[in-house]
Amino acid sequence: MSCVTVSSKGQVVIPATLRRQLGIQPGSQVEVSAVNGRIEIELKHPPRSSTHEAGLGMLKYAGPPRRLPDFDAAEIMRVGSEADHQ
Repeated sequence: MSCVTVSSKGQVVIPATLRRQLGIQPGSQVEVSAVNGRIEIELKHPPRSSTHEAGLGMLKYAGPPRRLPDFDAAEIMRVGSEADHQ
């Protein structure tokens, strides 16, 4: 059992040995409850590994609608391929 100190903001630090033992990492979710005069902390969801897909839709563009210029992918690939052989 570990003794920790409560900060002025009501925060406590879960000791590193317990975090490693339980797999608690930044972003992990825990449920905190009072049971019979005790505080219980239960790991709810292990953190998900971050992927670039997870970030899709996070940034919003509030400006005027924009359109990508038309381009011919086959032309770009052909020109790039020809440049590689020079």
